[in-house]
Amino acid sequence: MKLIVLVITIGLLAPYSLSAKSQASQYDIVVYGGTSSGIAAAIQASRMGKSVVLIEPSRRIGGLTTGGLGQTDIGNKQAIGGISREFYRNISKYYSDYSKWKWQAKADYKDGGQTQTEEGEDTMWTFEPSAALKVYHEMIAAETIDLVYEQRLNRKNGVRRKGPKIVEIQMESGEIYQGKMFIDASYEGDLLATAGVTYMVGRESSAKYGETLNGVQANYFHPTLSHTISTNGQNHNFEPGVDPYIVKGDSSSGLLPFITKGGKPGLQGSGDKGVQAYCFRLCLTTNPANRAPISPPPDYDPARYELVGRFVEACLANGDEMDLRWFSKHDELPNDKWDFNTATFGGNLPGLSWAWPEASYDEREALAKELENYHRGLFHFLRTDPRVPQQVKDDLARFGLPK
Repeated sequence: MKLIVLVITIGLLAPYSLSAKSQASQYDIVVYGGTSSGIAAAIQASRMGKSVVLIEPSRRIGGLTTGGLGQTDIGNKQAIGGISREFYRNISKYYSDYSKWKWQAKADYKDGGQTQTEEGEDTMWTFEPSAALKVYHEMIAAETIDLVYEQRLNRKNGVRRKGPKIVEIQMESGEIYQGKMFIDASYEGDLLATAGVTYMVGRESSAKYGETLNGVQANYFHPTLSHTISTNGQNHNFEPGVDPYIVKGDSSSGLLPFITKGGKPGLQGSGDKGVQAYCFRLCLTTNPANRAPISPPPDYDPARYELVGRFVEACLANGDEMDLRWFSKHDELPNDKWDFNTATFGGNLPGLSWAWPEASYDEREALAKELENYHRGLFHFLRTDPRVPQQVKDDLARFGLPK
């Protein structure tokens, strides 16, 4: 999941009462958010001889890197350096140990058509989430870093400043951390927002900053019939000929689930409050000995996925020979595992992301559960709906959750 937070300026906040030094933990640098960027910041601070605490609101560090995104979008490998490249070198060292290959012979692994480690290269760019987690723990253990779990920022009044400078933050638990410098490495930017930094959620209009590619982009490109990896950019566009109404052709019957009311998509270049769709980046396996079924949610209702069925009908009517790539871009990881990313109709749940940035912690947990259930229901729909081609069902039947 991604969120762009635009930092502009700092306003004034009413501080809560000053903390006695005996009540607060004091550091040179306080990093809030155990994402990959937060981990890198903490490691660098330690190497510079600074006292540092890394505060992770959940029970797991690493963010996307340990949460399913094991197929790295590398681009130019030579542009990746510093602690980032150090991580990928450590991944390579991790998999050089043959005992780490429990579900697959190391020699049998191929990285989605790319050589996993080219001759003379000491890095590896694909990995299991569990491997990334172990590597991160090893990197942190080699430094002097206080790692704190399950401490969520008090977002009501948990930041105290002297002028524009943050000097202290308080968690929901009452724990207090003082620092000379604070780094917000959370995905949502909660620390900066609570500190009074102004921001916006959504996309600006092209006119706001005199740019051309901001806001609504109404240009339409027909999806390629081949749906190959090389034309991935076009595959995010919807298939023409999909009827949006509950009763086909009858606008009075109402819209199908997950279709936004309002009709037109908006004027070219106009701004709105929309946030790009979120999905879970799933780690699945094709190894029967390590494969568990993906169960549907307890309240599964096929009617919620009628738009998917209509999409299938339109694709077949347009001559597509559909397979699983219509619903997921999936890339091979070590140990017979796969990184499942969304495609034209994958795990993205339209509209759910709009509320996330400013939602409370409880609301975010409810949204995450709703998204999980949507994923589970989508898989069940693709396995059982009679409109879904057998090829898609056969492809999907190979995959399950790692035990």
